[in-house]
Formats: sequence, structure tokens, C-alpha cells
Amino acid sequence: MKMILPTLLAFACSAWAADPKTIAYGKYLVEEVGKCQDCHTPRLENGQLDTEKWLKGAVLDFAPLHTVKDWHKTSPDITASSRLWSKWGEATFLKFMQTGLTPKGTPAAPPMPAYKLNAKDAEAMLEYLKSLK
Repeated sequence: MKMILPTLLAFACSAWAADPKTIAYGKYLVEEVGKCQDCHTPRLENGQLDTEKWLKGAVLDFAPLHTVKDWHKTSPDITASSRLWSKWGEATFLKFMQTGLTPKGTPAAPPMPAYKLNAKDAEAMLEYLKSLK
């Protein structure tokens, strides 16, 4: 019995840990496909992304030439430690990424695109964002 319990605990913990391949795929989707860092990471004085504040939210350095209803001038922190995550939770994030609709059922406010990802892609992005500190 003493040998079985540690083995079961190790198995249970590994089942809860995200698969590194899933995290890597999520990173690819977030950084290379979605380019989320372009809006959600602040920039340094030289214009480079501040890697110390990766995806921690930023003041947007661009705006439309004409008035766009509900245009946001800032982007939120989308890392797992953010207020957004405590407010929305994982299920709401997944639904948002799959439908493009907020918890209130409205489209994402501009300039945020209304993504309509499949479940696998949304879950991979979720796992990557959860992996960030």
C-alpha cells in the first residue's frame, strides 16, 4: 500500500500538468498566429516589446483615423495571474476564443478581433497563457 499511494499521487499530478506540446502549440498560436503580444505587451522607449511584462496589458500605440464605436485605448493583462482571469475563469475564456463573444454575449470591443477557434486551438492558447507568470 505504501508503494501504491506515491505512484497514484504522481500519476494524478502529471494528469493535471499541461502537456508541454500543448503549451508550445498554444505559444505558437498566441505569438505567431494571433500576434497577441503586439497589443497586450507594453513597449519600451525604443519601441521593442517589454519582455519583462509579456502579455501583461498595454496602452495601445495606434488608433483609427475615424471614430470607431467602443474602441479601446488599452489592452488587458491576459496572463493567468490577471484580474481578467479571476473574473472570467477558464470556461469563459474558452467560450470567448471559440465564439468571439464576451460573457455578456457581445462581440469583443475593437481593436480585438472576434476569434472563432476550434476547441483544440482555444485550449492550447489557454494552457500557454496559464503557463505564464
